[in-house]
Amino acid sequence: METDKSVKETAINMPEIKSDDKAKAPLLNSSKAIAVTVEQPNRGSKKGIASGDFVLRLFAMGAALGAAVTMGNNQQILPFFTQFIEFLAQYNDITTFVYFVTANAAVAGYLFLSLPFSVICINRPLATTPRLVLVIFDTVMMGITITAASASASMVYLAHNGNQNTMWLPFCQQFGNFCQTASGAVVGSLIAGTFLMFIIILSAFALK
Repeated sequence: METDKSVKETAINMPEIKSDDKAKAPLLNSSKAIAVTVEQPNRGSKKGIASGDFVLRLFAMGAALGAAVTMGNNQQILPFFTQFIEFLAQYNDITTFVYFVTANAAVAGYLFLSLPFSVICINRPLATTPRLVLVIFDTVMMGITITAASASASMVYLAHNGNQNTMWLPFCQQFGNFCQTASGAVVGSLIAGTFLMFIIILSAFALK
């Protein structure tokens, strides 16, 4: 009888496990698992966007640098009757073309300096500070590139067609090579501006 009492006392004194404690552990574990599964795809997608950003920066830098060098070396000598009298057309004869060369050279230099920040975004795809800094400066440089290309495009149009209202005569019939080279440089600058626009769009998706 004493043995039965001790068994009963032992059974009665055993602590009970609360149902709330049982329910808490699986919920915590499941929330951590969900956080891990969501973070991994997000990190991978942002790393892919950062890699595309780096490639586009290389293309934009090449286009801007090519436009600046092409316009900077643009000149044509036109002989007039004799070899002692010549007409020389250079890019620095037109202030708009000077601004074009300066702007595209500055944009190419900025894109070169921004490459390390783009590499940081590849190694740390979840970092927002370097990406935000790049977005701000990319927007400014895109505006500079587009304005330089647009202003130079208007000058090239006048050189090809002239303006009868202001009595501006077209001179591309005489300086054909000069006008063709200027047109090619303007196209290169517009391509650089387009690449910068896509870079900004990618950065916006990365920051989202």
